[in-house]
Amino acid sequence: MLVTTFLMVPIMLLVWKSHWILVVTFLVLSLMVEFPYFMACINKVDEGGWVPLVVATTFFIIMYVWHFCTVKRYEFEMHSKVSMAWILGLGPSLGLVRVPGIGFVYTELASGVPHIFSHFITNLPAIHSVVVFVCVKYLPVYTVPVEERSVMKRIGPKNFHMFRCVTRYGYKDIHKKNDDFEKMLLDRLLIFVRLESMMDGYSDSEDFTLTEHRIERSTTALLTAAKAGSDTLCSAGDLSYSSQDSIAPAKSPLTGNSLTRYSSQTFGDELEFLNSCKDAGVVHILGNTIVRARRDSGIVKKIVVDHLYAFLRKVCREHSVIFNVPHESLLNVGQIYYI
Repeated sequence: MLVTTFLMVPIMLLVWKSHWILVVTFLVLSLMVEFPYFMACINKVDEGGWVPLVVATTFFIIMYVWHFCTVKRYEFEMHSKVSMAWILGLGPSLGLVRVPGIGFVYTELASGVPHIFSHFITNLPAIHSVVVFVCVKYLPVYTVPVEERSVMKRIGPKNFHMFRCVTRYGYKDIHKKNDDFEKMLLDRLLIFVRLESMMDGYSDSEDFTLTEHRIERSTTALLTAAKAGSDTLCSAGDLSYSSQDSIAPAKSPLTGNSLTRYSSQTFGDELEFLNSCKDAGVVHILGNTIVRARRDSGIVKKIVVDHLYAFLRKVCREHSVIFNVPHESLLNVGQIYYI
């Protein structure tokens, strides 16, 4: 209780921008209750006051061990991630056989290619035709609006068929059992390709992102243009366009009809390719980085890392459970990291 009270002071000053009088009032009133209680526990340790101290110490050890090992695991993934130059040097086939299907590779990295991907393709001679790196982040905010929850971007040229999706949640966002996370990712991917085909010059850039707000705004613009009597035809069922769905720039070196046919053909081919891969099957690839203590580590560190942290990881829910990933579509790729 004392630690929480003292931590509230910088939160009120730096985050909430509260007046110093309010901060002092809160601190004084809280300490008037908590400090005598703490001193009473100290003075009566031999009469049962040791119980809340042991409880507080136990929770502190658990939180410290979890934080320490989680940070080490994240640092390992950051330092061992694969550079984009290495991915681009492999070519469209990534040096392997591209089998039909869509592979969702879950990672904690919001940029770069995770080491689990190179570990996977090094040991297996094939990878899916479409690869989507999924990063789930929990932000220190109350909630993230649905229209701003996911950000999709493309990695490399179009013929690589590699994407990245960063999904963000707040600490009060609830994952319901009937939420289909896989369907949300597939819909996001199709909408991204649909809107990307309308924005020339940005499609091959990894920095090009589309939020849900832009998607809704672009969709509204399309519907407005259709009501105004344009020749655009949009099918809401399969998210496909007709050959008249693009608008050529006024100063384009190509004629309007040729540019429209080229853009529509490119978009239609990729959309058809994604739908065929979707029908072939979807696989969720989860990275399972196991943290172990080095052989020359002390006995305390071995107990903390090899047993206590391993137990905490075992009792905590994984992404496959949180997002209701089907067990038959789940693939765990493990790697060991020694600290």
